[in-house]
Amino acid sequence: MKKHNSDVCDLVYIYLNENNQYILSHGIEFFEFAQTVPNPLGNILLLKHQFDDGDFNMHTLLEYVPSERIEKLIKDDVYDYGDFCWLDFEEEDGLNELTQQEIAELLYLGHLKQHLHTPFYSQLGNQYVYLAHDDGWFNKTYYRHLEDFYWMLGRLIPSKVGKLKFEKSLFRIGKKRSYPTIQQDTLLSLRDMIKEGTVISLKKALQNRNRIEIPMWVIGDFANMDDMYEVYEQESNHECDAKLVFDRKSKEWRIYSK
Repeated sequence: MKKHNSDVCDLVYIYLNENNQYILSHGIEFFEFAQTVPNPLGNILLLKHQFDDGDFNMHTLLEYVPSERIEKLIKDDVYDYGDFCWLDFEEEDGLNELTQQEIAELLYLGHLKQHLHTPFYSQLGNQYVYLAHDDGWFNKTYYRHLEDFYWMLGRLIPSKVGKLKFEKSLFRIGKKRSYPTIQQDTLLSLRDMIKEGTVISLKKALQNRNRIEIPMWVIGDFANMDDMYEVYEQESNHECDAKLVFDRKSKEWRIYSK
């Protein structure tokens, strides 16, 4: 079974690099990603992993997970893999069309979590490149279409809020609540903040009968999540830069900035 570190569940850090189309994140786990992206994941080419039920591709000498076995991978404890790196692809024939240079680029991606050239391959039709260390602790995810990131985030946050246990709950203990998706237009208003590196602190969320308020702080871009936590702990003692607010009456999410 998967580990669910409370800090990973209750704190989301996101930094957007638009030029290179990737997100650095903390607090977003593979199973959450798979459940909230726009379309179900297809086949997955494994670059770094410990999954024990993959198929082997002779051309790349890499293992892959066919679409019918993706659910098994989602349920696996990928956190314990340490490094967990993959990209999706449409057909195995596409793997067999990769050049030696492209295979070398993939190995480099998995090893250093850096791209040499664009990590989107026409032969594969991949939508994502997912590079994680201790999944949920450090993730670097490339998106062919950045709209998919906002789509994912708009479903991820309400899902996490639904699992929160507020200190003074107005509802039955243990009852999971369901919240509507956050509209893309709402999340796009956070774009400038996310480009600077932003923490969404579910652990500091407050609720009353009328609303739920989730504070956010701009803290900078980090690849080292220990450093990110140190800065967050300092900044969270000050007034937040914005709040993500759910209005219980209108059933809508809004952003309130300074």
